[in-house]
Amino acid sequence: MNGQTPREIVAELDKYIVGQDKAKRAVAIALRNRWRNRRLDVSLRDDVIPKNILMIGSTGVGKTEIARRLAKLVQAPFIKVEATKFTEVGYVGRDVESIIRELAETSVRMVRERRIAEVQEKAKDLAEERILDVFVPEPKRSANPLGRLFSAAETAEKEDAAESEPKYKAGRDWCRRRLAAGELEDELIEIDVEDSPRPMVGMFAGSGLEGVSDNLQDMIGSLMPKKQRRRKVSVREARKIFTQEEAMKLVDMDEVTEEAIRAAEHSGIVFLDEIDKVAAPGAAPSGPDVSREGVQRDILPIVEGSTVMTKYGPLKTDHVLFIAAGAFHTAKPSDLIPELQGRFPIRVELAALEKEDFRRILVEPQNALLKQYEALLATEGVTLVFTDEAIDRLAEMACEVNAQTENIGARRLHTLLEKLLEEVSFEAPEMADKRVVIDAAYVEEKLADITVNRDLSRFIL
Repeated sequence: MNGQTPREIVAELDKYIVGQDKAKRAVAIALRNRWRNRRLDVSLRDDVIPKNILMIGSTGVGKTEIARRLAKLVQAPFIKVEATKFTEVGYVGRDVESIIRELAETSVRMVRERRIAEVQEKAKDLAEERILDVFVPEPKRSANPLGRLFSAAETAEKEDAAESEPKYKAGRDWCRRRLAAGELEDELIEIDVEDSPRPMVGMFAGSGLEGVSDNLQDMIGSLMPKKQRRRKVSVREARKIFTQEEAMKLVDMDEVTEEAIRAAEHSGIVFLDEIDKVAAPGAAPSGPDVSREGVQRDILPIVEGSTVMTKYGPLKTDHVLFIAAGAFHTAKPSDLIPELQGRFPIRVELAALEKEDFRRILVEPQNALLKQYEALLATEGVTLVFTDEAIDRLAEMACEVNAQTENIGARRLHTLLEKLLEEVSFEAPEMADKRVVIDAAYVEEKLADITVNRDLSRFIL
C-alpha cells in the first residue's frame, strides 16, 4: 500500500470528483490508518481493526466514484456489490460469502497482471525465438538406436548435422534481422495455440453455489491434457500470443496466489451499495420483506471478521475495509440491525449537488464531461466549443430537472448532453462546417421544451 498522506489522497480525489470534502477526508483518514496499522507492533496490530464507513447520500453525488478512485489510487483490490443481489441463507440467490470470493478473484487478477508486466521483456525475447522456429525450424536429427553398431551411418549423420548447422544459423540470423526491421509483420504463419475450455455457463446458477462451477472447471482443466489447435495468423498477432504464453510460463502462480490473498486481507476494499434497501423501516420485518434482516445478519460475520474459503485458499476479512452506501430516503441508518450499525462507526453524509457543483463537474475534473464529448467528436474532425453561458444554462437546467423529477445527481448531465448533442453526433460525418459553437441560445433551442414540460421531461429524462 502506498504511503500517501491524507492531504495527498484528497488532492488526487479532487482531480476527478467535485466537492464532497467530508467524504474525501473520511476515506483518506481510513486509508492512512491502514498504512499506520501495518507499522504497529505485531502484538497490537491484529487488535486494531479498520473503521468501516457508511456513506449517506442520494444517487449520483459521488459515493461509488470516491471508493473506486480511492482503490485505483492505492492499487488495492476493489469490488463493488449491490446488497439487494444477496439473499438470506435458504433463499434462492447469491450468498454473501461470494463477495469475498469475488474480492479474491480481483486480487489474483491484479497481482498476476503486475507479475506479467514485470517479465514482459523476457517474454518478448522468448516469443521472438518461437517465431524464428516457425520460419527456420531446427534441422531434424534422426535418432538411430543402432548407431553404435553401424559406425558408418553414425558418422554420416554427424557430417550432415555439421554441414546444416551454419545454414541454420545463417537463416536464423537473416530472419532475426528482418523481424527487427519490421519486414515480416504482415506475413501469415501457422502456429499451435492452446484451446481454452468453454465455461460451463449456467451450471448451478441461482443456487447460491456460484463458486462450485468455477472450482469444478479448474479441477477438470488441471486433469485433462491441454488441447492444441492450428491457427493461421500474422507475425504481429503471433508475437502477442507467444508473448502472453511465455509470460504466463515465467510467472509462478503459487507466489501470485499467496501475494493476492495477503493483498486482499490487508488492502482489500469492498463497496456495499444500496445497503439501505436491505434495511427494514419501522417495526419488525414481515411479509415479502422478511428476508431483509436475514441478509443483514449474513453480511454481519464477514464485516465483523471471519474466514471465507476461496479456491485460492482461506481469506480472513478482519482487515478488509467495507464502505457501505445508500440514499436512505425511506429507511434510516438506525433501521439497520444494531450489530451492523456498530460495524460502520464512520458516518458521512454527502451533500446534494447545486448549480455551481454541476458547472464544475462539466469543466473541472481531469476527464470532465465536456472534454469527453469534445474528444469524441474530434475523431470526426468536428471542433466543439461550449461558451460560458451555455455551461451555466446546462448546470441550471440540471438543477431544474432534478427538482421536477427524480434527483439522480450528476447523472442528469449525461442525459441532458446526449439530448443536446444528438443532432451534431448524427450529422458529424457529413458536416461541411466542422466547427460547432454551443451557446445559450442553442441550449435553449434543444432543451427548453423538456424543462418547461414536466410530463415530457419525466418521459425523456
